[in-house]
Amino acid sequence: MNQIIIREAELRDLDTLHQFKQALVDAERPFDGTLKAGPLYYYDIAELIKVDNVGIFVAETGAEIIGCGYARIDDSKHYLKHKQHVHLGFMYVVPHHRGKGINKLIIEKLKQWAHQHDIAEIRLEVYAANTAALKAYEKVGFAGHMLTMRMSLNDEGKD
Repeated sequence: MNQIIIREAELRDLDTLHQFKQALVDAERPFDGTLKAGPLYYYDIAELIKVDNVGIFVAETGAEIIGCGYARIDDSKHYLKHKQHVHLGFMYVVPHHRGKGINKLIIEKLKQWAHQHDIAEIRLEVYAANTAALKAYEKVGFAGHMLTMRMSLNDEGKD
């Protein structure tokens, strides 16, 4: 495999990042029956690239982008010790490149970005049933903190 570099995303990367965004939605659908049918747009990638409170990075080997992730500075709840934290999102690695440590490289770059912005707390969300993602995040140092639970009041109880 060619050397993997992690670099800031640029607007020229949008086509690939849009493909990753939909692949991420498709991968998450089995874990979340509440997602609407059809294409979903969790966020505006072009806007994420432009704003100051977000660092969006891509993993690249040769001329191929093979993964991505972002770090977004959010205000924390007023009762927490830290005033702000970084939320990680848009974590994606092309399937045939998984298991090669690419997610770890992206997270390391996102941690550096957080440190450069004087943020000492990093959080992310992952579906409780997504055991592969849970293991990957635990492997790089994340630990479970709080589980969000839900209940449907629909007659069907499915959404």
